[in-house]
Amino acid sequence: MTPPRIQTWLSPLCPKLDVFVPFLGKYHRPVSGRCCQTCTPRSWDGFYPKDLAPLGFRDASRLTEADTRFRGWLVRRVCGFLAAWEWEIPAESPGELLERICSSRRVQDAASSPEPGSRGDEGSQRCCREEIRQILGEIQAPLSPLLLRLCHWLLPKLLTRVFLSVQLHRGQLEMVLQAARTPEVPLVFLCSHQSPLDGPLLSFLLLSQGVGLPRVAVSTRTSPRLRSLLQRLGGIFLPSGMAPTWSDRDEGLPGAVLDAYVQEVLRSRQPLVLFLEEPSALLRLAEPARRWLLRLLRALRDGAVPDALLVPVGIAYDVAPGGLERAGAPLGLGSCLRAAFQALRCQHRGCAQVDFSQPFSLREFVDNNLVGPILTGSPPEQLLLPTILGRGPPDVRSVGNSGPTLGTEEEILVMALGLHALSDSRACSAVTAVGITAALLLHRHQEVLLLPRLMLDFSELLEQLLLRGRAVSFSGQLRVLLGHSLRLLQPLQPLQPPQASARARLGWLAGGVRHQLAGEAVGACAIRALLLEMLPILGPPSSLTRIMLSRDELLHKILELLQLLPPTLLGLQPCRPPDCHSLDILDKLILGGLLEEEEAEGERWGCDVAPRRLGQGQFLGFFTDDSDSDSEHGVPKQCYKLREPQGFPGFLLFLCRLLSPVLQTYGRAVEFLQRPPWPQPEQDCVEALLEFLAEDEDGHPDRSLALSSLQSFKDMGVLEELQTPMGPTLQLSQPFQSASNREKLAAFIQQFTQL
Repeated sequence: MTPPRIQTWLSPLCPKLDVFVPFLGKYHRPVSGRCCQTCTPRSWDGFYPKDLAPLGFRDASRLTEADTRFRGWLVRRVCGFLAAWEWEIPAESPGELLERICSSRRVQDAASSPEPGSRGDEGSQRCCREEIRQILGEIQAPLSPLLLRLCHWLLPKLLTRVFLSVQLHRGQLEMVLQAARTPEVPLVFLCSHQSPLDGPLLSFLLLSQGVGLPRVAVSTRTSPRLRSLLQRLGGIFLPSGMAPTWSDRDEGLPGAVLDAYVQEVLRSRQPLVLFLEEPSALLRLAEPARRWLLRLLRALRDGAVPDALLVPVGIAYDVAPGGLERAGAPLGLGSCLRAAFQALRCQHRGCAQVDFSQPFSLREFVDNNLVGPILTGSPPEQLLLPTILGRGPPDVRSVGNSGPTLGTEEEILVMALGLHALSDSRACSAVTAVGITAALLLHRHQEVLLLPRLMLDFSELLEQLLLRGRAVSFSGQLRVLLGHSLRLLQPLQPLQPPQASARARLGWLAGGVRHQLAGEAVGACAIRALLLEMLPILGPPSSLTRIMLSRDELLHKILELLQLLPPTLLGLQPCRPPDCHSLDILDKLILGGLLEEEEAEGERWGCDVAPRRLGQGQFLGFFTDDSDSDSEHGVPKQCYKLREPQGFPGFLLFLCRLLSPVLQTYGRAVEFLQRPPWPQPEQDCVEALLEFLAEDEDGHPDRSLALSSLQSFKDMGVLEELQTPMGPTLQLSQPFQSASNREKLAAFIQQFTQL
């Protein structure tokens, strides 16, 4: 089918999406975003109205007369201007703020402790005060009410030209407004980061919906002019004098001033917006985010505020404005204006949706601290490496004693909070129609694209997501939704076999689907690994439904893959150990109709590839279940047979392919280990790996996956990180300087990949 015929099938009028009609009349759009019941059980019952779902959505980019105090024909014409002039802008006195910061205990302690090579006259209060003023000027600037009102009046006009709609759930907004009315407790929004537009968009939404004008943490990679402008609009920055790496814990006077400033912001109950990741390195806790989270924990520990309510935020775009390629480059005022004009010239507009998760108490999270013990537990180097290299299981009593240190208790808590918030913000993000279409084009319609088949698969995949309670950012007629998605994907040439860069872009767009189905995808890859071990021994059966899968073997295959991949990449909460996640994944496979429990019969094929000793169960997690062993021969009693969900044939294969970009990147990273000279700087290693991935015609040169593979190799002990004056340096560990051990690592990853 040729592109002209496709263009004839699609309506050239680009019909606007109906965002309020339930999709096909089958399901109402689910609303996700509950807090973790394990870490914050008391917060689970708060700020979540029972009638949240029926409240529906509103387009936050279009202001009406309901957003003002006035009514009438003239008000409807100038309602945006009137609303912007009525919004409350907090007044502040720069002199009073400087006085309060200078009187802070942390600032006084840092100013009274001289460092080698620092200023000569440490006792001069005037010099110290001037230095504090300079550091504070790098962090923030006094707000400009006129500039704020002008920009927030123009921003909705820009949003309506860039997006068809910016959806906001009324129930989630009411939940946030209730939390904002809690006395003496500030709100902190912890957000995923998709585009440079995220900061202005969230600032506009919070101010226009009555939450308040937030202070938004902005990346330091900005030009001086843009930095000055953003500071006047509420942006805050890390001071330049802080240590460049997280490992340097002595931050001196700049860190103390930043501590005092964050405490003053929290005391004034101004909302604070922190981004947990960088657009160029998604699903990884960014270095600036750790520093901001550290300030929150210190403010709570110092008693600056009795508590803080944390609100994870997920932002979903059909196509993120700004482009993935430009996200990592330094931003300037000129580049922002060019990006805005380019977005205005775009013929096809997408949709956006902002989701607020349920607020939870920071003090309750810190008091429970369930993630810290898991982070400091047994590392993959001890749990997974013996399996890969074919060694015996380690002594259980020694597991966890010699793992790599994560730093002080404060730093471990910062990491735990950041990873959990990142998982929550990703979990509440809605799946887009473009994401579903990109996933189908990349993993199911790779060779021939037939529109009737694509429509059927779109409907079936959407039904699978809705049955699992996943939130979607669209509704309307199937034909319109699919046509809308194909128009937005037209620059990637979805009707032709995609090139490496287009595959990486499609994989990035399909990341929302992979994130929501990652648990089932891990289980599907574990099933494939078991079949790969069994079929060469028993031969191909007449039907896969005659194969019996041992529960014990399946759980251990799932656990091996969970030890290889980081939880944030799979959308798993870090507060639960891998053993619990593997059991949850097995339950999802059964509830999803992919596995059916059945008693083992003699005439069925049995997938118990090797008798497993008792000690081996202590290797990657020992599942104690009396029903798993039946006789003295060790034949498992509890088995499963494969099934296919009705209406979606090949769903198991599709789930395997969802993880194929991740596993193929890991496999190619193993091949990369033998190419460059070792050791080498970590940043150079990342760039060289990306170039190596781009050389493969079937590869996925994605920066996030490349960084994830290197981090996993460091956690497993494949790579060793050395701290040098030039920055962190990577080198191959002693076992993997051998080519045979690298081949074993490649074979271990290869068993889970879909050919």
